Amino acid sequence: MKDVSLRQLEFLAETIRAGSLAGAAAALHLTGPAIAQQLRRLESAAGLPLLERGPHGQRPTDAGRLLAESHARIRAELAACDDGLRALRSAEAGRVTVGAVSTAKYFTPHLIAAFHLAYPEIGVGLAFGNREEIVARLADYAVDLVIMGRPPQGLAVEQQVFGDHPYVVIAPSRHPLAGAGRLPFARITEETLLVREHGSGTRLHLDALFAAAGHEPQIGMELNSNETIKQAVMAGLGIALISAHTIAAEVHDGRLAVLDVDGLPIHRHWLLVRMASRTPGPATRSLWNFVALTGADYLPSLNG
Repeated sequence: MKDVSLRQLEFLAETIRAGSLAGAAAALHLTGPAIAQQLRRLESAAGLPLLERGPHGQRPTDAGRLLAESHARIRAELAACDDGLRALRSAEAGRVTVGAVSTAKYFTPHLIAAFHLAYPEIGVGLAFGNREEIVARLADYAVDLVIMGRPPQGLAVEQQVFGDHPYVVIAPSRHPLAGAGRLPFARITEETLLVREHGSGTRLHLDALFAAAGHEPQIGMELNSNETIKQAVMAGLGIALISAHTIAAEVHDGRLAVLDVDGLPIHRHWLLVRMASRTPGPATRSLWNFVALTGADYLPSLNG
């Protein structure tokens, strides 16, 4: 593989993304034969087929997928190296891209704003999504680090706890169970539940909670955001398990009530996560250390 070029790897990755040589050629402003020639050379160097015809176009073989993943890692390392070189050449400290699960949107912007005040020379990109989306961005090296509640499975990562993350059951403040004192968990299983979509961290916690208790949740609706969940609960459509860090304002205003249920709250943690195989640049290290030391100060509280 010593004669393989980064350009050849880029052609392979783009062909996989586009699903065809024609699509890759259009995206790269080249001809199909030029890309095909380079892919043949890459395949010869690998000694294995890299692409195969599937129902939706060209797809990678195991060897092709391995090379495409290597290409993503190389690009990420070069980006980190570029940050480091710019930091050495001048006072500029580079840029860091953060991914965060949607539940973290209630505090992450405030955390990033505080970081910007402390490190105004560092540019920060921020992207939100559900757990599956953020894990995919991390695996593809599209973000430098992520803020999430559970470490991803199947990825070699480094992680750092920076704060507690409780989950509670909420109901409209007028609900008969609001203020009713300690409730057995079985009582909650009789209520209609409003739940997040599959793939979200909140849904994983709910499914695990009910499975451990030996009950099936009575699901009334599946909704794809915490904001929609809160509005539906306030409208009286059901109760919900939700991060306590998403409801501070509504509980303070008396629009939602936290139910006192056996086995709750679920106590989890907020984590910083980055790929173990990726060398962090100066900007990433600065943000990592800042969040590790001060992140807990920006978490919402139901008491204030």
